[in-house]
Amino acid sequence: MTKLILDLSISLDGFVAGPNQTLEAPLGEGGERLHEWVFALESWRKPHGLEGGERNVDGDVVQESVDATGAVVMGRRMFSGGAGRWADDPNADGWWGDNPPFHVPVFVLTHHARETEVKDGGTSFTFVTDGAEAALEQARAAAGDADVSLAGGADVARQYLQAGLLDEVQLHVVPVLLGAGGVRLFDGLEPPPIELESTRVIQSPSVTHLRYRVTRGVAP
Repeated sequence: MTKLILDLSISLDGFVAGPNQTLEAPLGEGGERLHEWVFALESWRKPHGLEGGERNVDGDVVQESVDATGAVVMGRRMFSGGAGRWADDPNADGWWGDNPPFHVPVFVLTHHARETEVKDGGTSFTFVTDGAEAALEQARAAAGDADVSLAGGADVARQYLQAGLLDEVQLHVVPVLLGAGGVRLFDGLEPPPIELESTRVIQSPSVTHLRYRVTRGVAP
């Protein structure tokens, strides 16, 4: 069965972005440090249209996710960093240009309707205005037998987790402390408590990959 899997890099103190996010610094101050472990990997560079790169245990983890993913769900802010009407969004076409690195259908949660955008390399962006469950339903249909990757941001991740729609969580824990003022992944979750079952731990010198199954936490 198709699974919805959250896959994010996170600091040791629980942040997925630093403070003072802007269009010029969408990950906030210090946020780029959360992703430095991935930039040199062949399995990350290839989908981005870049040659070369390292092959190691971190790259194997990334490649596993790439191979398993048949569709992606993300929030509006992750797509463009903006809010409100698309006509007023200075980054309305998103961050990735004509050939985004996803190469599968992407479903963007938004309050503002827009026609589907078809890009090069197999990526399309469908803008879903009728909620998280509708976006997931469309993504599962598009993914077929593959999994759906929940790319974030934090608000969208919490929404799916709180609703009991998330099947697994994969966190890449980077030995960085971003401190107060950034975006914490798990802030604001409401009862009942979410329970996770650890299914895998993979370590490397630069990052620790943690994988969990979501087992309980949704009110009957």
